[in-house]
Amino acid sequence: MDIKRVAYRNLLEWKTSTSRKPLLLRGARQVGKTTLIREFSIEFDNYLELNLEKENDSNLFVSDNITTILNAAFLIKKVTPKKGSVLLFIDEIQESPKAIQMLRYFYEEMPEIYVVAAGSLLEFAMQKVPNFPVGRVEYMYLHPLNFEEFLGAQQNEQAIQALKLIPIPEYAHAVLLDLFHAFTTIGGMPEIVNNYVGNQNIAGLSKTYHQIWQAYKDDIEKYAQNNTYRNIIRHIMETAPLETDRIKFEGFGKSNYRSREVGEAFRALDMARIVRLIYPTTSLEPPLIADLRKRPRLQFLDTGMINNVLAFQGEMLLLSDFSNYYKGKIVQQMVYQELMSIHLETEYKPNFWVREEKDSNSEVDLVYQFEKYIIPIEIKSGKTGTLRSLHQFIGRCNHKYAIRVYAGKLFVENATTPAGKPYLLLNLPYYLSFMIPQYISWFIRNNPTD
Repeated sequence: MDIKRVAYRNLLEWKTSTSRKPLLLRGARQVGKTTLIREFSIEFDNYLELNLEKENDSNLFVSDNITTILNAAFLIKKVTPKKGSVLLFIDEIQESPKAIQMLRYFYEEMPEIYVVAAGSLLEFAMQKVPNFPVGRVEYMYLHPLNFEEFLGAQQNEQAIQALKLIPIPEYAHAVLLDLFHAFTTIGGMPEIVNNYVGNQNIAGLSKTYHQIWQAYKDDIEKYAQNNTYRNIIRHIMETAPLETDRIKFEGFGKSNYRSREVGEAFRALDMARIVRLIYPTTSLEPPLIADLRKRPRLQFLDTGMINNVLAFQGEMLLLSDFSNYYKGKIVQQMVYQELMSIHLETEYKPNFWVREEKDSNSEVDLVYQFEKYIIPIEIKSGKTGTLRSLHQFIGRCNHKYAIRVYAGKLFVENATTPAGKPYLLLNLPYYLSFMIPQYISWFIRNNPTD
């Protein structure tokens, strides 16, 4: 089954851009990069696909002449060139630092050729490329499917149309909530979603989850410096899903590993986009700056992978509200995942807000920068009177807007902090997480406070 990706629209814009450069498609393994470009190839008269994990394809880049490379590629792939547009797709380009270097020459010497390169562990390869073609390439980031794409895979156009109405109509709430619960349970890995749509049987997906998770383990270990770091990475991937709060590197997962060792292993996993380090901020107004000195949280590539590792999926099928399940971690993971999915052209990581003082600590689940505001967002089901940390933020910031993400219906309410500052609270159903920027805009435009 074909899954229509939101990124396809971005690829069409890239194709028609007058300032187009070779495109580096970045993202973790198994998020659908190769499939996306193969589908995109129908927009062109000629299509060449190289996989640099294959020796014959990699050997093409022994040459320094891009015309020779292109002609040899047509020959090797047994493709007779036709008049018209040519899309050259270089998959697994991380296997050849020289191929990454050569992208600049496609841009400078053969700009009429459309070049897309992809790789699962590009960040590691890019560190080893002398004279990286800065300014000669552009980037796109691909993530697991978001809720809109999940609905598209099910060919549920009615749900997508309702989802895109701002504000969301009340009649759609119960249906979208149920669909989002299924999505949160299985996650957004394309192969998993394809299998699920085909038979609607979550129990039958376990083998595929394990295969993907094992492939991640095997993949990242190739980039470990030595056996010690391989062991640390294995330990992290086995124990990290159990973490429900901010972490310490020293002794992570009840180990004897030192802070420096664990930190380097985590940074490798972060570069591979499997486990991300999410740092807090103390900012109350733009710019939103992460504080790398403070303890981070962990964000996994996909909630379905966590749910399967922790054997949660059967239990989750019986729940009508995920807000407090597993200490709220699953919903928080999914809200972060949804927000990350909409940032295709820039590297984006969410941040949470902390205030750490001797007698009073506060922590807001998420903050999002929108124009001149940093908007505090709590991800929970409690009543407004329990939003202590959010009230601490509102009491100190220079605006009166806040959001609560939960399982309930959409509405805006007038609220007041315990200290007496009035503010507006947008109660947002968590199936709208990937539309947080649009809803912040709608919220502020329709409720001016200045």
